Amino acid sequence: MTIVPYKVYVVVDREFGERLAALERDVPVWIVDSPANKIVVQRLWNERSKETHLTGITTFNNSESSASEDLLIGELAAVDLHHGSYSADPPYTVIEVFGAALTTEVKRN
Repeated sequence: MTIVPYKVYVVVDREFGERLAALERDVPVWIVDSPANKIVVQRLWNERSKETHLTGITTFNNSESSASEDLLIGELAAVDLHHGSYSADPPYTVIEVFGAALTTEVKRN
């Protein structure tokens, strides 16, 4: 029996757009709410209306003055709250990030 790790995608690329549709289904996605992303998110919400917060797409605020790494750091606590040990059994063990580097500051958070 192969155990598949519980993964969460976090997208801080404001121009990710249509690439969102190509991400693996049934993996929760947290994506920055930007004009390029919003169009695809709304379409996928309509197409995938039966998904839950554990399998669907969640948007988060886009602070346009923030660097991608800062957006990521700002959302990590929310991701942990919704997919960590307080909300999921088993909790997530993998975060795959699009649009930010794995900097020392990101690692600290």
